[in-house]
This record gives sequence, structure tokens and C-alpha cells, in this order.
Amino acid sequence: MDTIEHAIAAVPRAAQLALAGLGALWLGSKALSMLRLFMSMFILSGTNLRKYGGKGTWAIVTGASDGLGKEFATQLAAKGFNVFLVSRTLSKLEALQNELGTKYPSQQTDVLAMDFAAVDNDADYARLAARIASLDVAILINNVGQSHSIPVPFTLTDETEMQQIININCRGTLKVTRIVAPGMQSRRRGLILTMGSFGGWMPLPMLATYSGSKAFLQFWSTALAAELKPDNVDVQLVLSYLVTTAMSKVRRPNLLVPSPKPFVRAALGKVGVGSWHSMAYTYTPHWSHALMAWFVENTIGIGSTIGLKFNKSSHVDIRNRALRKAAREAKKH
Repeated sequence: MDTIEHAIAAVPRAAQLALAGLGALWLGSKALSMLRLFMSMFILSGTNLRKYGGKGTWAIVTGASDGLGKEFATQLAAKGFNVFLVSRTLSKLEALQNELGTKYPSQQTDVLAMDFAAVDNDADYARLAARIASLDVAILINNVGQSHSIPVPFTLTDETEMQQIININCRGTLKVTRIVAPGMQSRRRGLILTMGSFGGWMPLPMLATYSGSKAFLQFWSTALAAELKPDNVDVQLVLSYLVTTAMSKVRRPNLLVPSPKPFVRAALGKVGVGSWHSMAYTYTPHWSHALMAWFVENTIGIGSTIGLKFNKSSHVDIRNRALRKAAREAKKH
């Protein structure tokens, strides 16, 4: 009986020790993740871009005429790369080409106008392939993107808008990368940065098509990174919350919404510094976005019902305000 009683008494103690051990492991993992977060934000530098190519090499930037794309092109030119600008509006591209030519006369700049939203635009991609065939492309910035004009239930999403989001965000990014990546593989060096979004990392009700397109890019980019790693080509998804661009419709920067200049500076300076993320080959360059992402990953949870309810409520409110504003404008006319 004594043996049985001792065994019974020992079980709860063993369970307590096991739970304490699991708790210590969990806390240790969180502490290590937070340490990695702060190291990435304030101490570690990203990969030196000169790893991917020196003088005379090219950087291709899609969606280059405005916002983040324009800033990526400007900062890459300042770092000594020739830049190839791709976007829809030729006049804006030529204006940026002239601006960069004046600022950085030792660098070359080329432009190609193409409409990523179009369905039957294979000729555009053929022109792009022909134009860059002889170029030593070191960096590709997949920046072109589109969201919804206002938050909208999926079943009410305009057919044209839905098609454009898929064509621009998904089809366009894949086709450009298919054109550029083989050259990087043959040269055994290169960097492919694709602009991701919190909307593809955490589902956004009322922006379902956009959210799904960015989630597609997240998984595609991570899979591609594993494929191209043996060829010494680095592929990274740049995870971002809002930035003051035409797409976000936020005009004034604040703590959580930086302007393009500091965001791009961080994106180019922190390449590959994202070991705290649960998804490989992903990094969140801006410090305030990184803090937010870490908090969501480690407390609320990606795709949690709490997050879904909060995002849905926020976007319903944004939609209602946008519709009221549109109604007021209509009455004026």
C-alpha cells in the first residue's frame, strides 16, 4: 500500500514539473523571439546590396512611377545601380527618368510603360524580356500592386476591380519574375524583393480579394526563395503595414504609418533580417511595423477570431464613411 500511495502522490508532482518545464520552454522561446526582434530593429544590418552586383548592374522596379516604387528607384540609383523603371504611365516614368538622370548622371535609367491590369498584354511582357535580355540585372523590386477602391464585401466586389487586383498583384509579379530570375540563376547572384502586406499575412474581411492576392505572394515568395537559394539568388518578402501612398490613402505620416523614404531606407538596409518571423524569407523592415507584427504573432494570433472581428469592424466603418462621402459629393453635382 505504501508503494501505491507513494506512486499516486508522485504523479501530480511529476505533472507539475512537466508543466513547469513546458512553461519555461514557452517563455524562453518568446524571450528569444523578442531578442531577435530588437536585434533586427536596432542592431543588425541587412545584407549589403553590393553582394548582388557592382557598378554597371541594374535594378528593375515595377510600379515605379509613384509612391514606394519611385522611392525604391531613387534610393537604388543613389546607391549606384542603373535603374529600369516599369509602370503604366509613360509621362510619369519619363519625368522620373529625367530627375534621376540629373541627380545621378553616372547611372543609366531606362523606362518601359506597360499596363499590368490588362488581360491580353503578353506583348508587354515580351517587350520587357527583349529590353532586359542584355542587362546584368542584380535586383528586382516587385512593387506593382493594387487594392480595392474602398472596403467591400466579396460578393459585391466589382468584376473589373477583382480581375485587376489578381492580374496586377499575382499574374504581373509572377510573369516579371519568370523573365528576370533565369538570368540571376545563370549569373549565380541576385536579389528579388516582393512587396507583401499585413493584409496577406493576417486575413482582412471586406478586402478579401486583395488580402488573398497578398497571401498568395507570401507563400509563392517563400517557396521561390527555397528554390533559388542553391543558385545564390536571395528572395525576400517585404512585410508592410500602411505607408503614406496613394494606395493607402493616408496622407500624413505618423508613428505607425511612415512616409516612403524612411520605409524604403529600412527595406533596403534590413534585407534578410527577419529571423523572428514564423515564415521564412520574410522581414518587416520598419521598426513600428515589426513591433506590431510581433505583438500580433505572439498574442492575438494570425487569423484569430479576435483579429478578424477587429479588422471587419474597422473596414465596415471605413466603407460606410466612404459611401456617405460619395453620397454628399453626388448631391453637390
